[in-house]
Amino acid sequence: MTNVFINAKATAESIKPLHGTVNGPVANHDGTGGTVAEFKEMGIPYVRLHDSSFFVNYGGEHTVDISGIFPDFDRDADDEDAYDFFYTDSYIKRCLGTGAKIIYRLGQRIEPHPKKYHVHPPKDFKKWAQICEHIIRHYNEGWNEGFNYGIEYWEIWNEPDNAPACWTGTMEQFYDLFETSAKHLKSCFPNLKIGGPAFAEWSVDNGRVNHFLTEMKHRGVEIDFLSWHTYSRKLEDFQRRSVEVRRLLDTCGYPNAESIIDEWNYLINWKDGLQESRVRLMTMEGAAMASALLCTAEDLPIDKMTYYDARPCGFCGLFKAFTYEKYKTCHAFTLFNKVYNERSRIKAESDDGDVYVLAAKGEKCVGLVTYYTYAANMPEKTVSLHFDDSVKGTAELYVLDEARDAEKIGEAPADKPIEISLKPNSVLYFEIKE
Repeated sequence: MTNVFINAKATAESIKPLHGTVNGPVANHDGTGGTVAEFKEMGIPYVRLHDSSFFVNYGGEHTVDISGIFPDFDRDADDEDAYDFFYTDSYIKRCLGTGAKIIYRLGQRIEPHPKKYHVHPPKDFKKWAQICEHIIRHYNEGWNEGFNYGIEYWEIWNEPDNAPACWTGTMEQFYDLFETSAKHLKSCFPNLKIGGPAFAEWSVDNGRVNHFLTEMKHRGVEIDFLSWHTYSRKLEDFQRRSVEVRRLLDTCGYPNAESIIDEWNYLINWKDGLQESRVRLMTMEGAAMASALLCTAEDLPIDKMTYYDARPCGFCGLFKAFTYEKYKTCHAFTLFNKVYNERSRIKAESDDGDVYVLAAKGEKCVGLVTYYTYAANMPEKTVSLHFDDSVKGTAELYVLDEARDAEKIGEAPADKPIEISLKPNSVLYFEIKE
């Protein structure tokens, strides 16, 4: 028997906005159809714009990347006609229309193929920073027939440590680019959050994050957030790395900088387990892992997360390519959002290491109970829900598993233990009706 205890008398801080995504909704050119309604239902708080130019529905090669917006680097950075904002304007408008905020990655998409086109060090670092400045002015200050969106988060580059797929230069060259860009942008926009550089997971483990932060502090570079990635099916990898990143930020002189995981998903490993990972992340196992992490990360020193990827692709566990049908993880995000919407977190505990729980109380008391495991042949578990005596009314129970898409399975009075049988990799959502 697994016991879950919900204490609505003990409130904690507000639930963190962890259910962000890399990339936003798909839609027709008039903004209808696609996955817009699903994004609103999931309540995605942040959309990180990266690898967007792979996807033709967003605008393809003409979208987000510096090379797409400013295709001829030899032109004057002040020349309005040198910029092509058309598709990026449309894409950002669509994202904002769902209620999400933007984390804009300034740089280039990954180029994993043999020939590299745009991931080389820019010919002129200062000019590159000035181009980024004009992109920010376009979206926040109306420059070049632009907007006043107030986009707060601006990320310099992506995975410079993932060479040569994302950066063909040396790390010293990247440090120079980051210093030049961060100082220039911060001088132009002191109230915006300038950060990056979206390190791959191995840089947390091998000391490169430490070296980067130490070097930036030595150079007098202000960093508002450090972004980094982790792909794993082991939740302890997220726990270990998040603690280490927070420790490094604090000890290297950036105690106020945010720690943002802006790429994450289910992964066995990057080698012989990659193909199987792509399959599993689209199943209930991937959905349960996502739900368990969203619950667990509330207790980790992480400020924001964005799931890779909402673009229908090989790492998208939200929507099926071409048809955009919902995968199980889409339902898991929607259930998390129901808890997030109540804002005020309450104490919730499980006495089982494979069962993760998160609960909140606003206008109503709600919560998630996730049974996640990647081990084979695990048994069903009987979960007993125990509510404290301040919770009055009836618990409505919904289950997400291989057979059900968050379907209601029944009701039970909350003043006595409620027993539910959960299959491996399933999510229970409860909502108290008084």
